[in-house]
Amino acid sequence: MTELRYRRILLKLSGEALAGDKGFGFDFGTVGRLADEVKRVSDMGVAVGLVVGGGNIVRGSQLAKMGMDRVGSDYMGMLGTVINALALQDVLERKGVVTRVMTAIRMEEVAEPYIRRRALRHFEKGRTVIFAAGTGNPYFSTDTAAVLRAIQMKAEVIIKATSVDGVYSADPKTDPAARFYETISYRDVMLQELRVMDQTAITLCAENKLPLIVLNIHKNGAVASAVSGERVGTLVQ
Repeated sequence: MTELRYRRILLKLSGEALAGDKGFGFDFGTVGRLADEVKRVSDMGVAVGLVVGGGNIVRGSQLAKMGMDRVGSDYMGMLGTVINALALQDVLERKGVVTRVMTAIRMEEVAEPYIRRRALRHFEKGRTVIFAAGTGNPYFSTDTAAVLRAIQMKAEVIIKATSVDGVYSADPKTDPAARFYETISYRDVMLQELRVMDQTAITLCAENKLPLIVLNIHKNGAVASAVSGERVGTLVQ
């Protein structure tokens, strides 16, 4: 059996990751591949929590910039994350992963309300839990929601899935001179204003001594390698 460095993780996926190259909506080939990554880790005996963004459907901050009321637009963004969570649940369960969706906004006909003790019980029973609707509050990002749920669930690490290999000094897609960091401190992330997560999320990680691994979700087996303790992506601690 594979040695595990982390036995309980929180995986943060962006909404855009579900859209693949389409940029909007769902690319079910991509969603299926992401589900395979989750299944591989779950089959290793790792308890997996998932937080998914809503950027492939609606991004509240962008609507606010266009003149919409920020509170209303943020709630629209939260509902987008619920749609993504239900899509991910369907694909995961068809692959044999027992999954529960828990929402920070009550909608019992669709999913369970988020109750911390119930979520912990799901983990004990070997279920994968998808946390939807962010924190349930406007002005907070899904990054912050991911850190909050990780702390509440006693996760040992947050894994942030991105489309690049880790944390760079600049955007490697536009700056070929961008420097790659194998490890970096939370303090340096904040001082250099590296856009790993928003400042609230980074501060919460630092205060709770919660390590963060930033990796490329498009590399086959990257999450499984990370939970096994292999050096993958960037370790922020």
